[in-house]
Amino acid sequence: MIRWQDIHHSELTVPELYALLKLRCEVFVVEQTCPYLDVDGDDLVGNNRHLLGWKDNELVAYARILKSDDELEPVVIGRVIVSPAVRGEKLGYQLMERAVASCQQHWPQSALYLGAQAHLQPFYAHFGFVPVTDVYDEDGIPHIGMVREVRQA
Repeated sequence: MIRWQDIHHSELTVPELYALLKLRCEVFVVEQTCPYLDVDGDDLVGNNRHLLGWKDNELVAYARILKSDDELEPVVIGRVIVSPAVRGEKLGYQLMERAVASCQQHWPQSALYLGAQAHLQPFYAHFGFVPVTDVYDEDGIPHIGMVREVRQA
């Protein structure tokens, strides 16, 4: 069973912040052999939110939601990650469903954007994201910009 949290950055405890930074480093820097500065200054500012999925008190799924002060800018979903320990359990789908739902709850009039690893384009298409850029290189990994427009009722 996964225990989910959808929290404003100001609600993060030190152990939660440590766990999310550790998981991001383990996968994005070490596993993907991609040396880059993950701590980019965006984790603890503005109205940014964090989605955390815990299994047996271990952080196994995570996504960061960035909200610009500019109301015309899309909300950005990033740092989408599932721990290698639970891959294959479809947690990525649960995580993205929660990320999209959080964005719709907090910013219903905003489009959503993400910079997806190019090979994951079909996964994100499942949630209504469509490509809006050509494939580009980010830290040695092919990425593609994708957007999900606001759905009108």
